[in-house]
Amino acid sequence: MPSNPIIANVSTAPNGFVNITVSMETLCASIVDIIDKGAQPPKMARQKVLVDFSSPNIAKEMHVGHLRSTIIGDAVCRILEFCGHEVLRVNHVGDWGTQFGMLITYLQSDFYPLERKDFPGSSVFDNPPGISELTKIYKAAKLKFDNDEAFKETSRNNVVMLQAGDEGCRAIWTLLCDISRIEFQNVYSLLKVTLEEVGESFYNPFIPAVIDELRTKGLVEDEEGMKIIKLPHFTIPLIVQKSDGGYGYDSTDMAAVNYRIKTLACDRVIYITDAGQAPHFFMVFDAAKAAGWVTHQSLEHIGFGVVAGDDGKRFKTRSSETVKLVDLLIEAKTRMKEALEQRAAEGHTQLQGEELDAAAAVIGFGAVKYFDLKGNPSTNYIFSFDKMLDTKGDTAVYLLFAYARLASILRKASDERGVSSEGLRQQGPLLPRVNVDHPAERALAFELLNLGDVIKSVLSELLPNRLCDYLKDLSVKFTDFVTKCQVLNSEEINSRLLLCEATRKVMQLCFGLLGIGTLERI
Repeated sequence: MPSNPIIANVSTAPNGFVNITVSMETLCASIVDIIDKGAQPPKMARQKVLVDFSSPNIAKEMHVGHLRSTIIGDAVCRILEFCGHEVLRVNHVGDWGTQFGMLITYLQSDFYPLERKDFPGSSVFDNPPGISELTKIYKAAKLKFDNDEAFKETSRNNVVMLQAGDEGCRAIWTLLCDISRIEFQNVYSLLKVTLEEVGESFYNPFIPAVIDELRTKGLVEDEEGMKIIKLPHFTIPLIVQKSDGGYGYDSTDMAAVNYRIKTLACDRVIYITDAGQAPHFFMVFDAAKAAGWVTHQSLEHIGFGVVAGDDGKRFKTRSSETVKLVDLLIEAKTRMKEALEQRAAEGHTQLQGEELDAAAAVIGFGAVKYFDLKGNPSTNYIFSFDKMLDTKGDTAVYLLFAYARLASILRKASDERGVSSEGLRQQGPLLPRVNVDHPAERALAFELLNLGDVIKSVLSELLPNRLCDYLKDLSVKFTDFVTKCQVLNSEEINSRLLLCEATRKVMQLCFGLLGIGTLERI
């Protein structure tokens, strides 16, 4: 067999497997490359990728149901960006449709203000509601819509007027959007998530031309006053125009996919919604393909399961209200802060004041993210603060403590032994000073080599949980290494510190790709 600098030897096992041993030179060189250049992305063709995620509804508070889309979408975007793709982070906000007809009708009527008896007769512009009151107004408007035929008729007419550009309807709609954006941004700031809002309303001007194109291609037919698309395998149609002339989700999504493929020239479009919406998006994808819009492009959907409570049902408050996302995040931080304050009282951490508060945010928010991301997106999960904030097991808390332990070793090496990767670099090439003779060293070094393959797998199958698995495995390998191998008091201190530094850089990268911050000390 010809020699290969990457492979030390090859052997066959009795059960038919082939055992390949990676050479010492390859492992050592990979450690030095990570220290010198940082962990590098795998090589792949660069694409323009649009990720449609988060997508809250105007006039409603973001709730725990938006948690998964936002967290999964951000992680997918971060990984795509790391690999050099041009990524469009799109927040397809629900800012159009029947609900706005209801709200406009309600806010123009004598029913408003709902709970503002101190402002009798004031208009929505003189005395605009906050997001919490707006949620109550939405519920009141929906109740009126369901039980009052005149109100329902006026609401439907207002939808058509809004879509046609009526100034009065547009003014109220704009106000509602502005109020809601403030609330959305509060959540995105806590999660450190960035998006560009391109709501349903953006596509409204394009819908008529899209319908005309679909009709010329023989895909649109009339049925009971509606314009529909029904391919042979569809059990229900896509309604691209309602009988009253208005447009719904089907119209908007067909216009959106057309715009994303043709105008934006995206190579890959990824939608991230709950699994229940998957059939709708597969119908949209098939209609786009039938229209001839799709050539090389990839249209994909990540469908996620529900966040459930202890009873296995959708996670709600004790009063059966949907849990507000901002409240959930603040609760995670508060609980983590209490735990850190207890550690400080026991002398286990030197964190105090603002530094402790900042650490609670990093760990608390990170714990919520990791708990969501570590499972397959398609599965439901039971929301549990106790489990996600546990210092043991497969949690962000455990992983962040492992990272802090690693940072502590590097810090002590510099402060107490005068040894650092930067200092070693200044003394000349690092490669001759790296050895991975011990099995625990070799196992850790080999794990570092796997990052590129893991990232390719994540992007190929859109499963961020695989990166969580990798980070967990890497942390376990590191813990095993420092348990079995002396670092600070070893004759191999230089080599082992370089292995620690490479591990730190890869762990920090993985945390960052998952949208989780790191702490040098806890």
